Order: sequence, then C-alpha cells, then structure tokens
Amino acid sequence: MSAMINPFKEGSQAATPWLPKVRPKAGTEIRLFCFPYAGGATHTYRNWQALLPPEIEVCPVEPPGRGARVGEPPETRLTRLIETMTPALLPYLDKPFALFGHSMGGLISFEFARELRRLRRPQPVHMFISACRPPHRRRSPQRITYDLPEPEFIDELRCLGGIPEEVLEERELMQLIFPLLRADFEVCQTYEYVPEPPLACPLTVLGGLQDTELSRGELKEWREQTTSTGVVRMLAGDHLFVNTAQPLILQILADELGTYLP
Repeated sequence: MSAMINPFKEGSQAATPWLPKVRPKAGTEIRLFCFPYAGGATHTYRNWQALLPPEIEVCPVEPPGRGARVGEPPETRLTRLIETMTPALLPYLDKPFALFGHSMGGLISFEFARELRRLRRPQPVHMFISACRPPHRRRSPQRITYDLPEPEFIDELRCLGGIPEEVLEERELMQLIFPLLRADFEVCQTYEYVPEPPLACPLTVLGGLQDTELSRGELKEWREQTTSTGVVRMLAGDHLFVNTAQPLILQILADELGTYLP
C-alpha cells in the first residue's frame, strides 16, 4: 500500500524572522498564525500559548519594522508584504493551521489565505477576523491620514484610541513609533480589494461593542467572503478589544479550534 500523502507537507522549518517566538514542538496538532494590528507586534499574543490547549501552537507573525525587526524598514503596501511573507511561512504549513488577525491583521490574514489559494497551497481550516472592515466594503475613497503633519497625526491617533495620553505626550517615544504607525496606516489606506471567489474555510468574525468605527451589521458582510459558515461575535470593548477581552477571545479560539483536534 502506498504511503498517504500529507497535503500540508511543505518541508523543513528553518528559523525565520517572521516567526521570532516560534520553535516547532512535539504534540502540535494545529498551528494558529496571529497577525498584528497597526503599530502592533508579537507581544499582543505573548501569553496565548500558555492559555490555549497545548495541541494548538501559537505562531505570532512579526512583519518588518517592529519587535525584533525594529531595524528593518516597515512595508507600506499589503501586496508586497504578502509576497515577502508567504515564502517564509510555507514551511510551517506542514500541519493544519488557522489564521487570526486583528484590524490590519485581519486584512493580512485574508490576503494571505487568498495568496495561498493562488499558489495552490494548503488553506486554513478556520479564519478568525477581528475588528476589521470587510475588504469589499472598505470606504472609497479612503481617508488618507498616514502622511498628515505630526500634530494632526497625533490628533488622529488620539481619536482612534488605544494609545495612552501619556505616551502620546512623550515626544521622543512617539518619534520612534511614528515610522511604523505611518507605514501600517499606509498599508491599510492604499489597499485595493480585487474580487475573487469566496474562500472555503469557516469564518469567525469578532467585533467590539464600543467600537465606533465598525457595527455588527458591517461585520456580518464578511459572510460574503466564504462558502462555509460565517459567525459574528460581539465582545465588550473598543477597537482594540484584543487587548482587553483576551479571556473571551481565547475561549472562542479554544472552542472553535478544539473541533479540529483528534
């Protein structure tokens, strides 16, 4: 009898700066790739591995310009980000995997899955989109803020929330953060949705009840991007509820991903 072919097998897993915290471990049944929001890094997901079942391997993805890659220029176009990231992650697709992305990370998750499909590579078993407007319903034309003068850019950050006022007033610290924030805003504000067939994986969409930018009705339109099931869950918190509602988020992840465990 011929050996069964593993459709997820991609090859050896050499260390990559895209996954600085990940060292493949025995007993992993499913990998969860986590993508950052604008200005975010892997620290958002630093506790998730210890709080999820051990069979789930948390893989926080670190694009250039943040964390251990702070010395690298951040990307300003989503297409280039996907093109450079995908080859680095392919060796880690030797097991079933899921995707989680918050805000900008939701766009990255979505376009990463579509890029894998274009390359005829394995698809995620599940995708979790958090606080992210459906790509086909993004406002057009985009309100451009990434190149605002510094005082106006700070006012924009203040309106969006998520950065404490004392940090916004620390000029030297903000000078370090500005390049990454501007680049990430540019990634989002220059993104152009290209229609393709819906994905085939189940989709869980998370939203913040106090998020003034996104309503449940808008989030429900993600349903058009999958031929499988699509569910919207609303959690307490504003746009950055990923930092304040982690226990409930982790419970949702554990419940959904648990259905794929042996």
